[in-house]
Amino acid sequence: MTQTPTDAAWTELQTRFQELADLGGTLALLGWDQSTYLPAGAAGGRARQQALLARLRHERATDAAYGRRLDELAGRDDLSPVQARTLAVARKEFGEATRFPARFVAEFSQHVGESYAAWTGARPANDFARMVPYLEKTLDLSLQAASYFPEFADPLDYFIDQSDEGMTAAQVGEIFSALRAALVPVVEAVTAAEPPRTDFLHRRYPGQEQLKFGEAVIRDYGYDFTRGRQDLTHHPFMTRLGGHDLRITTRVKENDLTEALYSTLHESGHAMYEQGVAEELLGTPLGGGVSAGVHESQSRLWENLVGRSRAFWAAYFGKLRDTFPEQLADVTEGEMYRAVNTVARSLIRTDADELTYNLHVITRFELERELLGGRLAVRDLADAWHAAYEQNLGLRAENDVNGVLQDVHWYFGNIGGAFQGYTLGNVLSAQFYAAAERANPGLEADLARADFGRLHGWLRENVYAPGRLYTPNELVERATGEPLTVEPYLKYLREKYGALFS
Repeated sequence: MTQTPTDAAWTELQTRFQELADLGGTLALLGWDQSTYLPAGAAGGRARQQALLARLRHERATDAAYGRRLDELAGRDDLSPVQARTLAVARKEFGEATRFPARFVAEFSQHVGESYAAWTGARPANDFARMVPYLEKTLDLSLQAASYFPEFADPLDYFIDQSDEGMTAAQVGEIFSALRAALVPVVEAVTAAEPPRTDFLHRRYPGQEQLKFGEAVIRDYGYDFTRGRQDLTHHPFMTRLGGHDLRITTRVKENDLTEALYSTLHESGHAMYEQGVAEELLGTPLGGGVSAGVHESQSRLWENLVGRSRAFWAAYFGKLRDTFPEQLADVTEGEMYRAVNTVARSLIRTDADELTYNLHVITRFELERELLGGRLAVRDLADAWHAAYEQNLGLRAENDVNGVLQDVHWYFGNIGGAFQGYTLGNVLSAQFYAAAERANPGLEADLARADFGRLHGWLRENVYAPGRLYTPNELVERATGEPLTVEPYLKYLREKYGALFS
């Protein structure tokens, strides 16, 4: 076929897209290494390297010639729908990137690296005071970043739009209010019931055996180890280092059978989403997850709706008991199912059960609003955290390790826009799963046989493959037939926990 001018121009753009993706992947590689294997004494040099690469990527992303090429193609009528959407996303990202001075990008990147290194030492030492100056600078830089986008009257609206396009702080607040009103009576009823037996979860389970079991499960799920791997870290995460390089991390406690398992299941959901993006979208602005909420829906779906289901334990309890025959000799499948679905008010977000988890997110969301709104000083954040937990969960941490220091987010990025995605993900996990069940009758029986082909296949076709081809709202409606709604999530929780604790 004779190459048209549009084809030549598009090829030039594709080259730039791939360069930007590769620079981003290289930055992600440095971050992955920093969180897994980097020697403690090398943290300073790593922050400098990250700042340099961030500046170079920003320069490439804001190059005037690149912007002119995007503008030249904007008015063409011979682009395919995929090209048109790619161009729209690229122009949006270019417009946003050009608002940030290169020196600001480098300063923020270096600060984040230094802040993370300080947090890895301050958290185990219960030393929030050490983090106050870092967090004060993070807040200043976050507000400065939002100031480049004056069309957002509320700085939090800017950050939410960056991670969950189309959502605002007011909309998130409405969803939170609906969830709180519906879930509080359920939580009260369940926590008043006789708790299940959980003693066996805290016997000694050697770490390597735990890791092998979890990795066997996610192989069954569909996580492709030829395009990924799992390593240990302080705070589990998933990261894309390249088009076909999706890494996950976990952490192990030998006196907690659930820590590594559910961290592994959770992060595999993120990674399978990214592994499922259509090949032709990789290395372009469309080659990744569409929003934080949709991304989190996949980690929560595979962790909770599948991994904590009765069907899952019908498939895997025997295998787990074969792995740990002495520790589980006196435990039944039913006891395991009930134990991993215990409901209890707790201090740690990542350990929280499905019913109380959103209260942890709401707490952080409200603190972020106060910080960004200038109504809360960083030096008072630890006390505000304890007060909020007493109000929302009726608990107070004995230290800051299990308080304001527990999450990495504020110490490894900006303040604002991260946490609401967890609750949006919870809501969407049930909405996507319900749609998959409608399309695949008998899905629960598949899961009980450790057969995840139909579920993974439906998700890959309807959620993963499109990448960012559609907006988050468009993707949800195309996949499920309706806009985002809390009803499937509330129905799932009421039915599951009503049966468990009635």
